[in-house]
Amino acid sequence: MNISRALLACAVLSVAFFSCGKKNDATPRTPTIVPPVTIEDKGWAFETTPYFADEFNVDGAPNTASWGYDNGGGGWGNNELEYYTPANVAIAAGKLTITAKKEAMGGLNYTSTRLVSKGAGTMKYGRVEVKAKLPAGTGTWPAIWMLPDTYAYGNWPNSGEIDIMEMVGFDPGNVHFTVHNQTYNGANGKGDSKVIATASTDYHLYRVDWTPYAIRGYYDDALVFTYVNNNGGSATWPYDQNFHLLLNIAVGGSWGGQKGVDDTSFPTTMDVDYVHFYKMIDK
Repeated sequence: MNISRALLACAVLSVAFFSCGKKNDATPRTPTIVPPVTIEDKGWAFETTPYFADEFNVDGAPNTASWGYDNGGGGWGNNELEYYTPANVAIAAGKLTITAKKEAMGGLNYTSTRLVSKGAGTMKYGRVEVKAKLPAGTGTWPAIWMLPDTYAYGNWPNSGEIDIMEMVGFDPGNVHFTVHNQTYNGANGKGDSKVIATASTDYHLYRVDWTPYAIRGYYDDALVFTYVNNNGGSATWPYDQNFHLLLNIAVGGSWGGQKGVDDTSFPTTMDVDYVHFYKMIDK
């Protein structure tokens, strides 16, 4: 309940009291307003053993107890050009590989996979680590990111989004960490970036540390960005609900396609060495 509604409620109760009470009871009633709780940084730590982990050591398709799929086309709200299918992901030689291809499916000219964590692969506060090697090529748009399980505050962007890693192929090696919400979203999302020259040739560690006080992004254990809870409610902090992880390669789109799509780049892959979720130690 916001403050204006709280004041209105108190006013209504006050009127009701004086209408139904004794006429000679003129004692003033001052409404009590409870201020929002201010969140302080308690220096939360994280458990050292992950409660959800996939090392991708079993060849074949991803474990259906841990992973599901977002399938189909339609642009996904970003004018993307790919059709998502489970056929473009596989595990072999200790890594998970998502492949974006130049092929026709569902009325579109490219295919890819959008993998979604499920089961225990959800959290409210904690640490997520993903070690990955990113695709290359103009028109590619790989992402390691998080969305809410139930959209407690309404549709995007009101319920939030955490982009642990995004890179667009026309700007190779410039890797972005961003958060989105009702107040800050789209091109106005809050975040920062770091140049990782070998992002598409070597594995790097992409991480988020998420507490009630702040969301912090790290690349190879170096802090990239901090977004602090300003106690403004869900408009700026919808991050008090469970989120799950997504891994995908988009093609084209409102950001990834700004310089067109280089068809000679396909097929191209995102390789993932492991995914770890750690619980926050509450205080």
